[in-house]
Amino acid sequence: MELQGKPDFEEAMQRIDAWFAGEKTDRPPVRFSEHNAEYTGGPALAGRTWPDLQARWFDAEFQVDSFLDSIRGKRFYGETFPVFWPNLGPNAYAAFHGAELEFGEVTSWIRHCVRERSDLERLKFSRDNGYFRKIEELTRLAMEKCAGRFLVGYTDLHGSLDCAVDWRGPQRLCLDLADDPELVRALVRRADESFLPVFDHFDALLKAGGQMSVTWMAIPCRGKMHVSSCDFTHLVSTAVFDEFYLPSLRAEVRHLSHNIFHLDGKGMLRHLDRILAIPEIRAIQWVHGVGDDAPILQWLPVIRRIQAAGKGVLVDLALRELEPFLDAADPQGLYLCIAAPESVQPDILKRLEKW
Repeated sequence: MELQGKPDFEEAMQRIDAWFAGEKTDRPPVRFSEHNAEYTGGPALAGRTWPDLQARWFDAEFQVDSFLDSIRGKRFYGETFPVFWPNLGPNAYAAFHGAELEFGEVTSWIRHCVRERSDLERLKFSRDNGYFRKIEELTRLAMEKCAGRFLVGYTDLHGSLDCAVDWRGPQRLCLDLADDPELVRALVRRADESFLPVFDHFDALLKAGGQMSVTWMAIPCRGKMHVSSCDFTHLVSTAVFDEFYLPSLRAEVRHLSHNIFHLDGKGMLRHLDRILAIPEIRAIQWVHGVGDDAPILQWLPVIRRIQAAGKGVLVDLALRELEPFLDAADPQGLYLCIAAPESVQPDILKRLEKW
């Protein structure tokens, strides 16, 4: 595959393939952008108006053209790729079942729709759902315009307990775990019913268009790759994790060829051993947080624990942390995400080769 601004595409893919396999190459893979740092539209916004924010989000031509404006003339160094992933926010999968989204400038929120047990029966996945059809439209339009310019990914999908909390709300779901665990089980079953079929639908759509498996993390894969996560479980015990989430996670990762787990913050560390014990999970994205949690070096014991389990580790580094981190860390299995200006990226690559 050849992309404008990415002449070393195949070389970068060889490093990613080796990273997934736990093999060493000339240097660790590096993405020159923080995760969750979105491309922002430029000239595509000029002269366009919409009656409300949802209309802007639903304007497929604007979304794709805005992305094209954001990558025009850019050079993508290291394992950085131009990836358009159709996006209506992190709760899209829950919305595919009939819940409603509220849209802001840069993200969306879901209206918790299960207030009574009877509300569960109204949650039904449908391919005629407006949010589902819009993600399909965004995907197809992007594939029409992407040739030689960018990759097209699939949308952010959250099933199991994270989907249940979308429908029920975090406070109610926490209380349900004590007062009505059968309702929680029913919500998780409903979330699990369509999750893998929905993933397969978009995976097949992309593969038919010659695309790879890639989503918001912008790590392409020629197999079937997913970023599993359940941020809600930072609120619960290991016993709750084992009963209400672990079966869903195991079924999810066994269905796919390449799996990365998004471990978001120190509240998730109580579950780390259980996640590391799953052989199909090939890597952990460690998100250490902000404020007092921000200095990366304090989390070296966690990174080494993941490495000792034979898993890859993705970490976000501030540019000022790069040298101290390289002095202290073992490069085996690491994938670095560094927000760095384009002017210094070639020098960073040279430094990583010496590492």
